[in-house]
Amino acid sequence: MLLAEYSVYQMISDSTYAVLAALALWGLYQITIIWNRVGQKRFKSEDAQDAFLDDVEEMLVVGDFDGAAEYCEGDARGIPQMVNLAIANRELGYKRARQVMLDRFQRDVLSDIEYRLSWVGTMIKTAPMVGLFGTVFGMMGAFKTLATAESVEPSLLAGDIQVALVTTACGLAIAIPLMLLVANINIKISKMEDLIGAGLTRFFEAYKTGLTKSPSPGGSSMSAGLKTEPAAVYRQS
Repeated sequence: MLLAEYSVYQMISDSTYAVLAALALWGLYQITIIWNRVGQKRFKSEDAQDAFLDDVEEMLVVGDFDGAAEYCEGDARGIPQMVNLAIANRELGYKRARQVMLDRFQRDVLSDIEYRLSWVGTMIKTAPMVGLFGTVFGMMGAFKTLATAESVEPSLLAGDIQVALVTTACGLAIAIPLMLLVANINIKISKMEDLIGAGLTRFFEAYKTGLTKSPSPGGSSMSAGLKTEPAAVYRQS
């Protein structure tokens, strides 16, 4: 009977450590994905983005949409993807093509980042709670040892207290670094949004000018509808 009780206690203790490890790994995995995604979607510097937009503007202002689309083809960064999508849907007109482009970026890029950040936030909240569960469970074991033994061996009591303290420390050790990483990620996301926003302001001016110099593909009809082929450029890696 004592062996069975010890086994159950040990199993729950080990399960608590396993859950904490899983929370840490899942949170770090999501952080890594977000970090890579943000780095993939933005230019390394504003100068690099300006150089790219200089080339695109030269083609757009003279109505060379095909050349601009070819120039952006295969580029995984956010600005080239949105430029390609706007060009492919230019028969919808300036306002509609612009809205389609922004909606697609919000849905396929920013929403994915927000989804993964919500998972990290859940790990940050859950890890201390699991650690608190370990604390309560460890103290229950310690009090049970005190209640059932006429003379308590310090080593048995120390084992219960160790579970209580270690699980609490592990929960905090998981949550605190994840909080710092999320703060850093949010700064990178803000910089990405600012950089892309500045680039889009330049692109829209050249795009609007180019629309007046190049006929819409397939004629002037606005009933052609939204093209779906360019959505491939937004597929997540």
